[in-house]
Amino acid sequence: MSIQFTDLQCKEVICIGSGQRLGFITDVQIDIPEGSLCAIVVPGPCRILGIAGRSEDYLIPWSAVRKIGPDIVLVDIRHDECRVPRRKGFLPV
Repeated sequence: MSIQFTDLQCKEVICIGSGQRLGFITDVQIDIPEGSLCAIVVPGPCRILGIAGRSEDYLIPWSAVRKIGPDIVLVDIRHDECRVPRRKGFLPV
């Protein structure tokens, strides 16, 4: 199966266990030497009406992705296990 990154950006990520909407994919993490996809990045929810910035991002391992549909991506992971502190100008490693 092949998919373009621009197609992934249009999809919403939903956690299977809780049914919680995590948000839309904004970036991916790729293992450079192997050229394989390691994780998808979803920005955290807004704080205080969006004025105070965002919470921590979700870094969801590719192994947690269960199904990619036409509109959504289903993942099987607890949302508190995939939180990564937000850093300015840098992707989580």
